[in-house]
Amino acid sequence: MSTRNTATIVSALKLGVFTVVSLLVTGLLAVIMGNIGFGEKQTVHAIFTSASMLQEGDDVRIAGIPVGEVKEVEIHERQQARVTFEVEADVPLTTASRAEIRYLNIVGDRYLALEEGDPAAKPLEDEATLPVSRTSPALDLTALYNGFQPLFAALDPASVNELSKNIIEVLQGESGTVQSLLSRTASLTNTLADRDELIGEVITNLDRLLTTVDRRRGQLSELVVGLKDWMGNLARDRVAIGRSVQNLSALTDTVADLLTRARPLLKEDVKELRQLMTLLAKKENLEVLTGLLERLPEAMTDQTRIGTYGSWYNYYLCDFEGSITLPKIAGIDLTFLQDSLNDLSFHSTAPRCQ
Repeated sequence: MSTRNTATIVSALKLGVFTVVSLLVTGLLAVIMGNIGFGEKQTVHAIFTSASMLQEGDDVRIAGIPVGEVKEVEIHERQQARVTFEVEADVPLTTASRAEIRYLNIVGDRYLALEEGDPAAKPLEDEATLPVSRTSPALDLTALYNGFQPLFAALDPASVNELSKNIIEVLQGESGTVQSLLSRTASLTNTLADRDELIGEVITNLDRLLTTVDRRRGQLSELVVGLKDWMGNLARDRVAIGRSVQNLSALTDTVADLLTRARPLLKEDVKELRQLMTLLAKKENLEVLTGLLERLPEAMTDQTRIGTYGSWYNYYLCDFEGSITLPKIAGIDLTFLQDSLNDLSFHSTAPRCQ
């Protein structure tokens, strides 16, 4: 065998060994990271009131050690969740075992935690179902954060995240973090102590506010009762109020239409009114108008006195002064008659005219 062939065979053997080792390591990592088991599995179902954020492929753990994974999360009877998971067959599950959804980290990832329960209980059969009485949903972080919001306001964001994580772990039963929680609480206490003066001012102002409210509690009670009665009346009259709003809308449309139609006529009236005011503003017309307004009160008084006798007015003609102009007719001379009609006047001698 030549030296060249020997070198080729050695290189091929090295490549083969490297490839086999790489495949074994890769497969081992896939088994470890993917939680893949080759042993016999047991399928269990669990009913939860809420399985929010729990997903297929999440870990199933006992005492923090992965023993299986979640296979399916589905709706059960409209208001519940049914979680199907697989665990290794040698996991000691019994009819007294419990299942609980817990937070894996602060960003909201979950895992399913199992508790063995009473060892003397009957072993759990394959495809068995854990009822709602033996399951617990995850903590409601919204309610938790709302309750601790006044405390979180006094900390920096990093401390808030660390304290939130410790609180969740403690409430989930992981007692090993209690010491860390206490240290964070001590840090919070020190921060609050540094703001003692500010907190004191807030408490003082709050005391004044409550004292003022206490002095006016009678008026406040009347206000609340009156507001309640007012809202009750509004509720009773809601149909009438609704109809009024509809009628108001119709009235608005009608008025808008009326104004649209009346605008040209109103424009003409304003134009004519402007001409009238121009005439009245002349000196000779203004003097006549002033005299009329000066005589108007006396005239109205006389008219009122005359009308007090009944629903009629009695007028008597006592004096007359005027002239009559005759039309001009071709071929007829009416000059002598026109002269006698140019100055007509008479005065009644009746006693009523004296």
